[in-house]
Formats: sequence, structure tokens, C-alpha cells
Amino acid sequence: MDYVNIALGKGRLADKTFELLKEIDVKFEDYYPKSRKLIFVNNKKKVRIIFVKSSDVPIYVEQGAADIGIVGKDTLLESEANVYEIMDLGFGKCKFAVAAPKDFQLELHRKLKVATKYPKVSRNYFNNKGEPIEIIKLNGSVELAPIIGLSDVIVDIVETGKTLKENGLVITEEICQVSARLIVNKVSFKTKSEKIHEIIRGFQCCIRKNEKKKILSTGSN
Repeated sequence: MDYVNIALGKGRLADKTFELLKEIDVKFEDYYPKSRKLIFVNNKKKVRIIFVKSSDVPIYVEQGAADIGIVGKDTLLESEANVYEIMDLGFGKCKFAVAAPKDFQLELHRKLKVATKYPKVSRNYFNNKGEPIEIIKLNGSVELAPIIGLSDVIVDIVETGKTLKENGLVITEEICQVSARLIVNKVSFKTKSEKIHEIIRGFQCCIRKNEKKKILSTGSN
């Protein structure tokens, strides 16, 4: 049987994914969070983990270099990759939001200037609202843009809102919720169907079991 290749970006999503794999008895004894290895193999289960940059996960899966990918919905939306989005894994939760300085008011007859690391998501959102905008693509420290006058607002993912608050910004619009998603290459979904479905069923079972435990734990408190 061929190996199933799973593309992961390093960080919290990877750690959570390794926990899920361990629960379905796909273990990688040599993995630890700070390891610099890029490939981990379980020869018994025929599963190979490939570490890539998080933003590249959809590309690896779309091109067939990986059969499965675990990636944030934010990255998936921005990539617009031609892959199957199979399931919401329920971790890595945050949201896409528009944020602005507390006292911001847009002047009439001028396009809104939006600074963001996610130009496609931003453009699609404002286009659907019929609002003309000017996109300013940044690669980091997006919160700085409206403070120094580079933009009017930002579009970014927000988890706790602490960074926004510390920089004097407030959420003005929530775009959508995001979390980790399991994606699959469209050809692999047919050619490696049995093994891929085995992993999907295992993950679904673990997620239901963990949610049940959480509910029981909350109820007993």
C-alpha cells in the first residue's frame, strides 16, 4: 500500500494533529514540538508527515505532493486552492474581523483603505457588500497600519483581541469564524480512498469522544 502523505505547518495545529493521530494509533515516537526534522514516518501505518510553511499546505495538497493537509480556514480561504475541504477539526479557533481605531469615521467620496495579510478574503468580503476599497498588502504587524495612517482599517484574524486592545483598535465587523480544517487532494481521495477514509473516520470518532468528555466535565463542575 502507498504511503499517505500529510502536510502540516509547524505550531499549535501540528501539535494538536499529532495528538489526534496518536489517538487513532498512528504514532511518531521521534516527534517533539521543537524538532527540526521535516519528515516523520510511521512505516507500520504507512503514514508520512511532511512539515511545510503553513501558507503552503493548500498548495502541496492541490498539487498532489501531499494527500491530506491540516490548515487554518483563514489560509484555505486566502489560497482558494482546488481541494476537498472534508472536516472542521474544531481546534485553532479564531475569527476574521475588520478592526479600526475607536474614533475612526470614513470621509465621504473616498475609498476605504484596508491593510491586511489576506487581500483575497478582504476583497471578497467588501465586494459582496458593494463597498469599494483599496487593499494594502502587508506581511506582518498589521495593527500598526491604521495607527500611523497607512490605512483606515485592517482585516486580520483575531483570537483573544488582546493585541487589538493594546494598540487602541476595536472590532467593527466580524467576517467569519475560522478553525483548523482537514483538506484532501481530489485525485488521492479516489486513489487512496480506503486509507484516507480510515484517518477521517478516526478523527471524527476522536472529536466526538473529546466533545462528549468536555460536556460531561462541564456538567459535573
